Amino acid sequence: MRFAPFCVAMLSVLASPAFAHPVPGTGSSFEAGLVHPFSGADHLIAITLVGTWSALVAGSARTVWPLTFLIAMLGGFAAASAGFQMGFVEVAISFSVVMLGAFVASEFRMPVMLGAAAVGLFAFFHGHAHGTEAASMLVPYVIGFTTATAALLLVGMAIGSWGRSSARRGLLRAAGVSAGLVGLLLLGGLA
Repeated sequence: MRFAPFCVAMLSVLASPAFAHPVPGTGSSFEAGLVHPFSGADHLIAITLVGTWSALVAGSARTVWPLTFLIAMLGGFAAASAGFQMGFVEVAISFSVVMLGAFVASEFRMPVMLGAAAVGLFAFFHGHAHGTEAASMLVPYVIGFTTATAALLLVGMAIGSWGRSSARRGLLRAAGVSAGLVGLLLLGGLA
């Protein structure tokens, strides 16, 4: 378990760079949806950090924030699928990596509903990116990316629970700082 933050960092390095959604209409199957959250460091890191942050804050945040993420992500998907266009989705996703990295690094605490609003806003943009990629067969694609997102949230929650001990907090803070730096690189178009 000592290597959990290291493993998350390595997985994010192995993921393809951000801006992994340039071709609208390419996702249409369960498999495409299942793979999508793993197809870019932006999704992989942000989703995992939501779970980690919720576990660090604990209490009702542990369930409210991940569920809010899933619901808002589906809302963003529905908006994109219905034709709602936004020009700054990739920037917002990269910004979510920066902010979530900072939240984990500082173990930032906020009222559960305010945290849910922040997580929901981030998730809407992630879902919009999913919806932009979807072509036909939306239901299998949605089931795939929702399943993968839930799995990443659970991994993040396990990491956050593991890192709550005082001996491991430093590792989680370092992982949060590293994720925030990756987010800055994504914002700058360097990653």
